Amino acid sequence: MTTTLAENTATPEPGAAPASAPPRAGARQWLGLAVLLLPVTLMTADLGVLWLATPYLSADLRPSGAQLLWITDIYGFLTAATLVIMGTLGDRLGRRRLLMAGSAGFLLASLLAAYAPNAGTLIAARALLGIAGAAVLPSTLALISHMFADARQRATAIAMWVTALSVGLAVGPVIGGVLLASWWWGSVFLMGLPVMLIALVTAPLLLPEYRAPKPGRLDPASVLLFLLAILPLVYGVKPLAADGPTAGAALAFALGAAFTTLFVRRQNRLESPLLDLRLFRNRAFTGALLTLLLGMTALNGVEYLVPQYLQAVAGLSPPDAGLWLLPGAAGLIAGSQLTPFVARRTRPAYVLAGGLAGSLAGYAVIALSEGVTVIALGLAVITFGAAPISVLGTALAVGSAPPEKAGAAAATGQTAYDLGLALGIAVTGSVAVAVYRGGVPADAPAAAHESVGAALALPDEGLREQAREAFTTALHSASALSAVFALVTAAVVLTLLRKVPRT
Repeated sequence: MTTTLAENTATPEPGAAPASAPPRAGARQWLGLAVLLLPVTLMTADLGVLWLATPYLSADLRPSGAQLLWITDIYGFLTAATLVIMGTLGDRLGRRRLLMAGSAGFLLASLLAAYAPNAGTLIAARALLGIAGAAVLPSTLALISHMFADARQRATAIAMWVTALSVGLAVGPVIGGVLLASWWWGSVFLMGLPVMLIALVTAPLLLPEYRAPKPGRLDPASVLLFLLAILPLVYGVKPLAADGPTAGAALAFALGAAFTTLFVRRQNRLESPLLDLRLFRNRAFTGALLTLLLGMTALNGVEYLVPQYLQAVAGLSPPDAGLWLLPGAAGLIAGSQLTPFVARRTRPAYVLAGGLAGSLAGYAVIALSEGVTVIALGLAVITFGAAPISVLGTALAVGSAPPEKAGAAAATGQTAYDLGLALGIAVTGSVAVAVYRGGVPADAPAAAHESVGAALALPDEGLREQAREAFTTALHSASALSAVFALVTAAVVLTLLRKVPRT
């Protein structure tokens, strides 16, 4: 039977034999955590440097518009699509072994991306990077749950894991700007080589191996059905974000829903399913997934628009825009580190709801104001308030599952996290696109209606100024919609997680 987080932390009945305290982690475990945090930091840093490198690789490789979209998005698509599969493989084959395989794959794919001679090769390399990243992320979280049995230490370790993601977001644009100032675009992919080499060399010395005692056989049909279920859903995000509701997006979502139904039916019949759906009977697990999904939808609905505002509206260079994104990353880092201390004294639901309430102030600032300083500070308030979602949502998802299912639980939580980021772009992105196009004159050239970047390339200064104003209004609307998602997330938290005890 699945052991819940509440059962793990409940007070023993009077007269019962006292339960032995779980062993506390020592120096080796904390050094092992440092090894785990290196590839985690690289995952998000790799995203930031690509945003800045896009103009340079476009000039060199001359990809088509569709190829450029795939270069940007295929990494996230395949990561989200293969996370659960990789988490389950880690439970069966060994989490350290999968981590090392993913690190080696990431290293080789980075070399292929750095020296890609054409757009097709770069797309393939980015696809391999996504699959390798999917092997690394759930392995790191599952190993943390195994290495840190003490609930307080585990919460601190997970907070550091989330901080590593934040540090990657912070340093990625800065490092990318430095590299692109002196080297070619492919150099941004080479920064991961020393990181993965360190992980490969030190993992056997500092990290334990763990696999499920009776994992059962892997069902190939379940793997295929899961991919057929998740890939159309993730792929449908792109046309929804770019053009709003379309027949293509509707078809993708319909196919995803159909294969999801087939996947669920097969899992319920198998003795050793790819994804144990019994985990969802646990309110803490289900509540954690919904919190990650909705909370990240709210956060990324604004977060992905702010860099465009800084460059297109405020006219900042990519390195300068990266520096103005640092307050947002600092808010996420500070909130991630503060969360475990607050969670020791307050139930998770109240920590999460309090953070969401605070983030509403940041959404209001961005929805009602403009200017580089104000927008950057508003984003910092949002990320500070949203930080408990990543920390406690992840901790609850992993802590609600039995040890032999930790890999699958961590991967499922990360999938909810990634899908929330994608939905943030899709839902608020479609609203932002509609508002932007409504603010551009109807008789303007077609390019001006496509994007603010295309509008700014036109010679008409008056039209360029109208495009900037239209994009600012779009950002305001997206922030207001994100605030609604934050309120819905708070309602879910207080409904499903209210009875989960403090750790």
